Amino acid sequence: MTTSIGNVASLAARAGGSVVRQVRSAIDPSAARPAGAGQPASGWLVVTVLREPSDVDTAQLPVPLAEFGDRIEVRVRPAAGGKGTELAARLRDRPSSGPAPSRLSGSDPQADLRSALRQAKQLIEVGEVLAVDPAPHGKRTATPGGALLEAWTRVAPKAGVR
Repeated sequence: MTTSIGNVASLAARAGGSVVRQVRSAIDPSAARPAGAGQPASGWLVVTVLREPSDVDTAQLPVPLAEFGDRIEVRVRPAAGGKGTELAARLRDRPSSGPAPSRLSGSDPQADLRSALRQAKQLIEVGEVLAVDPAPHGKRTATPGGALLEAWTRVAPKAGVR
């Protein structure tokens, strides 16, 4: 009997630790990364586009990137191994990563650029920005986990893979 209680307690402790790590990483994404694994010091965000470098014209950027105007620098170069083209962009005046509440509310210029870069990749490759149909929303009971999930879902299109 004591062994089963110990197993349950151990399982509960691991589950609690996992929840705390997930909440912490949602509030401050840098907390989920090892030291030095955050944004690159150069600030360049890069996507690989499955097109030849000559097909990607920096003078005629896709709309999501063109909307940034002179606030960004863009570079194009062949991807490693001849596997398309690297399209890179960075903010000219890089603000520091703001406080977690502002990032969760969606006011992070770096996240906006990351999202625009992914959309530009889709426009260059496919000709349109692909979107997932939103999940249907009905009446739900408010829970702390549900509120966290809703907040994360709101900013997910800007977050990308880290």
